[in-house]
Amino acid sequence: MSDTLTPDVIGRRVEVNGEHATVRFAGVVPPVAGPWLGVEWDNPERGKHDGSHEGTVYFKCRHPTGGSFIRPNKVNFGTDFLTAIKNRYVLEDGPEEDRKEQIVTLGNKPVETVGFDSLMKQQSQLSKLQEVSLRNCAVSCAGEKGGVAEACPNIRRVDLSKNLLSSWDEVIHIADQLRHLEVLNLSENKLKFPSGSALTGTFSALKVLVLNQTGITWAEVLWCAAWCPGLEELYLESNNIVISERPTDVLQTVKLLDLSSNQLIDENQLYLIAHLPRLEQLILSDVGISSIHFPDAGIGCKTSMFPSLQYLVVNDNQISQWSFFNELDKLPSLRALSCLRNPLTKEDKEANMTRQLIIASIGQLKTLNKCEILPKERRTAELDYRKAFGNEWKQAGGHQDPDKNRLSEEFLRAHRRYQFLCLSTCVYAGGLQVADFPLEQSVPLEYGAPEDWELKTQQPFMLKNQLLTLKIKYPDQLDQKVLEKQLPGSMTIQKVKGWLSRLLKVPVSDLLLSYESPKEPGIEIKLENDLQSLRFYSVENEDCLLVRW
Repeated sequence: MSDTLTPDVIGRRVEVNGEHATVRFAGVVPPVAGPWLGVEWDNPERGKHDGSHEGTVYFKCRHPTGGSFIRPNKVNFGTDFLTAIKNRYVLEDGPEEDRKEQIVTLGNKPVETVGFDSLMKQQSQLSKLQEVSLRNCAVSCAGEKGGVAEACPNIRRVDLSKNLLSSWDEVIHIADQLRHLEVLNLSENKLKFPSGSALTGTFSALKVLVLNQTGITWAEVLWCAAWCPGLEELYLESNNIVISERPTDVLQTVKLLDLSSNQLIDENQLYLIAHLPRLEQLILSDVGISSIHFPDAGIGCKTSMFPSLQYLVVNDNQISQWSFFNELDKLPSLRALSCLRNPLTKEDKEANMTRQLIIASIGQLKTLNKCEILPKERRTAELDYRKAFGNEWKQAGGHQDPDKNRLSEEFLRAHRRYQFLCLSTCVYAGGLQVADFPLEQSVPLEYGAPEDWELKTQQPFMLKNQLLTLKIKYPDQLDQKVLEKQLPGSMTIQKVKGWLSRLLKVPVSDLLLSYESPKEPGIEIKLENDLQSLRFYSVENEDCLLVRW
């Protein structure tokens, strides 16, 4: 750029040696002669001062080292949208192709042209474009009016992230010429909203809008959402957003909302977006949230909030209480949850137990941390949960006889689904639980309240208490002799299967284990969780281990 400065330079976005900045000052900085630009860098470590020089404040910066003075000829003010497309997508022709002559008829007059084939080829290339990526291409404006619409009428998806766009006016001028535009990424642009009336342009066909790291406020989000009547996905990562008001006439069509890394968002702010009617996916990773509560839903009821929410992402937060997952069971449509890297869900030796407890706590969940919850895993998780908190249930007033069951409200709040697992009908298909509500061709079956024998206190950890004398029977193999064997109570079901596989020459995957206690004749307990121990299932001396394959 030349040293001549225009009046509209203030607020413009610029690039200097690959670094982006915003012009905050244009003029003379004595005692050095000539024009200067005062810029505030996106990266404050790039600057040298706060906009002051020798005691005079020329402009202000948010960071004490965020500013610099630069000569205008060192600054790149960018290029227009159409030029950037041509630079990236138009194939260059060789010199011979450019010099090729052709006779064409304009009206009734033949005209000799040079390079006509090359021009037609370029126009053909641009008109076929549907997806354009101009990330970090120094785009700063729309360019000549109507030029984009004429050259690239079929563009549907545009990536304009990390460019030099400084105003929503320029974005509107581009979008007005792309009538089929469905996806627009404006991330890492610092866009100024007009202070006057709302812009007249509209993104009539836009379905996906990405505004990550743009510094946009919630008020501005609602403002620009009014231009997008059919918006389905909105990405607002890393903007320090505070949700300050409830969307009323906007965002009503949004199905996915990403608010990741907005550290100022809290539980109360989420209530303001809780009634978006079509919101199916909500991404709240790294927002610092630790709790959530749906006060409109009592014990055993579903909330009216987030009525369509199917997938919730709360990775990298501060979740440390089980009450968080109890509350999620109140969401009527929730089917998938991702909650990685929270204090309660760290990857350690307890990770499997944590997963089981989450599954048992949220009855309608089908996918946890992108892993499908199979019917067998759900059944095992719920049975283990029922047993693990059985003594607490009994102490809180639980009883096998429903007429004598007087559970405290405190227990019911802490274990929202426990009463359901004990007393309500669970639905099975093909012998495995698949849901908490009726399905066609399902067979009703109850877990029932935990029996006293299931709630026995564990014996002290002594060697004599760890070896169990068991009878090994094979109900489906009458030719096999009954075997008596001592096994450690801490031995996992997986290791028991491994030992039986070697003994019987049968693949581990084919073995099905259960056991009977002489104290409870006729009751057969399945040993389905390979990671649990014999002691976990309350296997005792003289019990009978049943092996099938």
